Amino acid sequence: MKDFLRVLRFAKPYWIYAVFNIVFNILTVLFSLVSITMIIPFLGLLFGTQEKVYQAPPLTFSTTSITENFYFQITQIIETRGQIDALLFICGLVLVMFLFRNLFRYLALFFLTPIRNGVVRDMRNALHKKVLHLPLGYYTEKRKGDIIARMTTDLVEIEWSIMSSLEMIFKDPLNIIIFLASLVFISPELTVFVIVLFPIAGFLIARIGKSLKKSSEEGQSKMGEILSNIEENIGGLRIIKAFRAEHIIQSQFEKNSDDYRKTMTKLLRKKDLSSPMSEFLSTIVLVCVMWFGGQLVLGSENSLSPEAFIGYIAIFSQIIPPAKSFTTAFYYLQKGSASSQRVMDILETENSIKDPKVAKGKGFSQQLSFNNVSFQYDTQAVLKNICFDIKVGQTIALVGESGSGKSTIADLLARFYDIEKGEITIDGINIKDFKLADLRGLMGIVSQDSILFNDSVFNNITLGHEDANMDDVIAAAKAANAHDFVMEMAEGYDSNVGEGGSKLSGGQKQRLSIARAIYKNPPILILDEATSSLDTQSEKLVQEALGQLMKNRTSLVIAHRLSTIQNADNILVMKEGEIVEQGSNQELIQKEGLYKRLQDYQNLS
Repeated sequence: MKDFLRVLRFAKPYWIYAVFNIVFNILTVLFSLVSITMIIPFLGLLFGTQEKVYQAPPLTFSTTSITENFYFQITQIIETRGQIDALLFICGLVLVMFLFRNLFRYLALFFLTPIRNGVVRDMRNALHKKVLHLPLGYYTEKRKGDIIARMTTDLVEIEWSIMSSLEMIFKDPLNIIIFLASLVFISPELTVFVIVLFPIAGFLIARIGKSLKKSSEEGQSKMGEILSNIEENIGGLRIIKAFRAEHIIQSQFEKNSDDYRKTMTKLLRKKDLSSPMSEFLSTIVLVCVMWFGGQLVLGSENSLSPEAFIGYIAIFSQIIPPAKSFTTAFYYLQKGSASSQRVMDILETENSIKDPKVAKGKGFSQQLSFNNVSFQYDTQAVLKNICFDIKVGQTIALVGESGSGKSTIADLLARFYDIEKGEITIDGINIKDFKLADLRGLMGIVSQDSILFNDSVFNNITLGHEDANMDDVIAAAKAANAHDFVMEMAEGYDSNVGEGGSKLSGGQKQRLSIARAIYKNPPILILDEATSSLDTQSEKLVQEALGQLMKNRTSLVIAHRLSTIQNADNILVMKEGEIVEQGSNQELIQKEGLYKRLQDYQNLS
């Protein structure tokens, strides 16, 4: 129930719909009750035991007053037009009551639908927003497939288990309470007997419900593993085929799939037990009521009339369906609570990288500094006491072997991660005192892996800008040596680049990434091995585009090919998370240290 209440928080904006739903549910139950209680005067007329009332009391909202006035009307019809007309009157009244009952039932569902769909939509939007705002470190610990499962299959489970139970949760307790109150009115003794038996049945149902939640949680976790397998296998198809590993990958997938089948078989068997079990327990209660009530009718005191007892059974039979559906809803809630817990785990994850309460910085005009910066992933130290400055307009290059911490420096500057020791400052202000939007607004990033979206060329270049201008986009594309190949595409700047830019070559994708950075026109530029994976011709075009991009900008260049950073103002040589050498290209060659060895390796290759 706790997980259900956590989901129900999203229903707050729809409270007015909930009010209408409850009102129409109450009217549905009342009209249903009145239509069923018509069986008592109907049987009274058939058996000739109908009580006649010749003096009607003043009409008030009390049950006694309404009942006496109704019997007075029937008496008037019997006296003036006969019993057949009285029967016809009761039948017509039942028909009208059922008409209104079903009309109000539809209206209750009509106002429930916006709640159900709205809550699921809002949860989906909140999940996506949270995924966009959580730090990159969160995703190093989570599998992408599992996160996708939480945003898809878990939300579907919430929609079909928890949200589909809303009708039962809003309506069935009202049904049970109102019908139970009418049973108390007809026979208090018999109703006490019912109230004692129902909690026993409820206890047995709750026991199965708890085990259902555990199985459901296991099933959703298995589905997350399957989606992760699928995502990895599609992404790695080229390698799987090249190494002839199809049968191994398939057998691993089949094992995960079979584990999911076993879990879901166990889960569905428990769920399928809910309906027959609740029905059987309700039947036991009904049989007990028939036996005990029959004694009241046939006993010497004759404390209950036959037609009243039959009416009691008819009303009691109407408690069984809502009680049964309520227990079914309980099963669904238990099944869906595992999914809601998985979804809430993401939504309630605290974002460790936050905006400051009061921002102290916004722009960049003088110097960017790393002051004794240290950082580690879990227990593995990546950077140790990094210190360097970049003045406005300077180009600083980072070189070194893979894993030396070059890309981590760029990630820390953009606050994709937060440092543990030391500080990074812009114009003397700690970057933690900048709003994230302002800090990242100062930077343009071109990475080794060109990140393009399944959208048009225009939208990829103008990413993050809502008031895009075509002339500026064309100017940025020309500066990035991208305009010519874009115009050769079928729809020019409106052409779709495919998923991840699959319709473009590596050099074309990289030039679009550079065009995006030029369009943003940032004061600080981060180039993370932007040409390392390109052929010679593409590299030449991209290098020209980078030259345009770096004009009059402060640049931090992470270089794999040393030939691309010979004109840098300062080159930092890194090894195992530390700066071991620094200076200009010529100074480092003359030192004949690690930089010279790296250059010699590249010249030999």
